[in-house]
Amino acid sequence: MSKRSSPTQTTDAEPAAEVYVVERIISSRINDKGVKEYFLKWVGFSEEDNSWEPERHLDCPGLIEAFEKEQTRKEKENERKRKSNSIQSEVKGPKRKNDEKKSLGFDRGLEPEKIIGATDSPGQLMFLIKWTGTDEADLVPAKQANLKCPQVVIKFYEERLKWHPPNLEENKTTAE
Repeated sequence: MSKRSSPTQTTDAEPAAEVYVVERIISSRINDKGVKEYFLKWVGFSEEDNSWEPERHLDCPGLIEAFEKEQTRKEKENERKRKSNSIQSEVKGPKRKNDEKKSLGFDRGLEPEKIIGATDSPGQLMFLIKWTGTDEADLVPAKQANLKCPQVVIKFYEERLKWHPPNLEENKTTAE
């Protein structure tokens, strides 16, 4: 394979038409002038001597053809993987990032089943509401829940009330 400049050419005294043999093609690119170049490993030279060479400087059509076929095969395989992953994600449903964009709380049009708990972590009272017909739950502002499902809110508080029986001994001493 003839090449105009060698990986180790150091003097002008060397013959003008030295022959360097391409061991393998590592990669390809289109340079900023629109010329296709190949990144080459040279027979008898170290990896440090690998170089980008324009296609027109090369005389190894078999290696170029094999490299291009392999690149095409890899691209098709990658395309199949992308399509497969796309189909799998459609089957599994949207990823978490997309879930954040979906409606929450009463915006989903679901009926509240019960309030599971309450928190004030975002700075306001929030209820964790479980929805009828689904295992999902959302945090909803208490003010919104008070307006949209007051009976569910009342039930939540009633379940947590602690009633203490009156102390009869205490009532007797105060009555006397």
